[in-house]
Amino acid sequence: MAKHSIIRCQDLSIGYQNKKKVAVIASGIDFSITQGTLVSLVGSNGIGKSTLLKSLTAMLPTLSGSLQVDGIEIKDYSPLALATKLSVVLTQAPASKSLTVLELVSLGRQPHTNWMGSLSQNDKDIIYQALEDTDLADLKNKNCFKLSDGQLQRVYIARALAQDTPLIVLDEPTTHLDLYHRASVVTLLKRLTQEKNKTILFSTHEIDLAIDISDKMLVMTPQKIIFDSPHNLIEQGSFNLLFPNDVVVFDKKTGRFSVS
Repeated sequence: MAKHSIIRCQDLSIGYQNKKKVAVIASGIDFSITQGTLVSLVGSNGIGKSTLLKSLTAMLPTLSGSLQVDGIEIKDYSPLALATKLSVVLTQAPASKSLTVLELVSLGRQPHTNWMGSLSQNDKDIIYQALEDTDLADLKNKNCFKLSDGQLQRVYIARALAQDTPLIVLDEPTTHLDLYHRASVVTLLKRLTQEKNKTILFSTHEIDLAIDISDKMLVMTPQKIIFDSPHNLIEQGSFNLLFPNDVVVFDKKTGRFSVS
């Protein structure tokens, strides 16, 4: 049985434009992400990963081509309707650390609440389930500024879960985390795709970790964006295109980068 496509790009071109000029970051982008898939986006610094994520979440208009979310062109969604389809976890923490864990996670229900912002029992059930799913129930009354970076990242993921969208997009969710918490966050993302059938797309510099845990990967190179399974990308030599091989090389046998 074919899986449902959550996000689909066809001949997509992304970049920036103003009245005077257009700056194309990437073009000819083609991929389709199905439901319940964990996808990582990797590439060198400055290659345009954040630009791609902003384009895929309508934070930045696309230049040309087709971008569909749940079968509908993204430009045809209202902001409120799109907020029921995708949620975003950004690298930059918003100015909301004074809130408790419960208060911050509850903000995820805003696209679904009535005009007064009142939480129904169903809203509360979803919020508490998000806290359980991210192992935060015992911290629900704690102020966010008292949390570790790893705990705070789980709070932001819980807020996205409370938003209850089929697609969750995260920009560098493991930034500033130590090895244990990096592994903990990506393991949580993997579990959410498997147990909650969420489709999750995240950008990362942790390429080795992404290879280990991702179902599919988007490899962003100066020439093109390649979409495939980690195994196929290794066999095709796609990771060799990420960095100059006079500095860093990728070993197909180990699936790891090393200094040349």
